[in-house]
Amino acid sequence: MRPRRRPIEQTRPTPRDTTRINDAIRVSRVRLIDDDGSQLGIKTTDEAREYAYGKNLDLVEVAAQADPPVAKGMDYGMDYGKYKYEQEQKAKQARKHQMQIQVKEIKLRPKIGIHDYNTKKGHVERFLNQRAKVKVTIMFRGREQTHPERGRDLLLRLADDVKEIGQIESQPLQDGRNMVMLLGPTKTAGVKRDAEGEDTQVSEEEVQGDGQRQDPAPAGDAEPQPGEEVVEA
Repeated sequence: MRPRRRPIEQTRPTPRDTTRINDAIRVSRVRLIDDDGSQLGIKTTDEAREYAYGKNLDLVEVAAQADPPVAKGMDYGMDYGKYKYEQEQKAKQARKHQMQIQVKEIKLRPKIGIHDYNTKKGHVERFLNQRAKVKVTIMFRGREQTHPERGRDLLLRLADDVKEIGQIESQPLQDGRNMVMLLGPTKTAGVKRDAEGEDTQVSEEEVQGDGQRQDPAPAGDAEPQPGEEVVEA
């Protein structure tokens, strides 16, 4: 005897919910999950529907993008509401803990003076403590291009100086007249900094070492926006 189907008014999704259930599932086969979470394997959609109806349940497509789609036997009016709520809470928590990646850029000259170097290193440390990545660029001019090893040595020196809070994610690489290295924050980056005091930073600056002393950017500048920034002292 064919199991009775659930009344259509109990199985029709709300206007805003595009979830397919029961006869609305038109794929030829699905991966079936029982109402207790056990895996029942791949079934034809007709077999899966009959199984759900036999337990007086709805067949609900819970993972439409899978191959084949995943369908679960559940009471659409009761269990599915709980299922959707749990999925939404998981997605909300994932978004909450997702870190927005920022990339800052520091530009140096290969013949940078010690004072300028320490200033730029301070910017790098500040950015890393903000959990941002730092793109460090060495700019070669004229005959400086014949000595790329000087730029590489400078980049590796900087990486070593900030190794407690920064790690090399991309080794120094020649890019035309420039040499670029990417630093990323370590797990200890930002542990000792005052989070409130670091909220306001320079918006669009550029730090370029030219061997001359430069004053740091004013503390009252705008807060930086997500994405890649070039910072100038």
